Amino acid sequence: MRHAERPNAIPFGIASFRIAGFILWPFGRTAVERPDAGAASCVGNVIWLVFAGWWLAIGHLLTSIPLFLSIIGIPFGWANLKMIPISLMPLGREIVHTDQEWGAR
Repeated sequence: MRHAERPNAIPFGIASFRIAGFILWPFGRTAVERPDAGAASCVGNVIWLVFAGWWLAIGHLLTSIPLFLSIIGIPFGWANLKMIPISLMPLGREIVHTDQEWGAR
């Protein structure tokens, strides 16, 4: 019996775990839009944006400001700014590895 690719999964829960994994280690990875994302992702993103997305985006923006004040915190400030697009609209996105190493930028 062949299993479908998560047809009954909760999309907001999966998006939350996707964000958590990206926050855990953001260096050398980036979020890209999935080409197979449909209208349901768009509707889900609007719901996410209204109830959770803008809070998360403001939190990442406000957290990045004090991180930029120290030399050690600058990479973490950039990582926080990298989190804003995926925290605003996480549905229909996936996290992929970049071909650049973290220190090569």
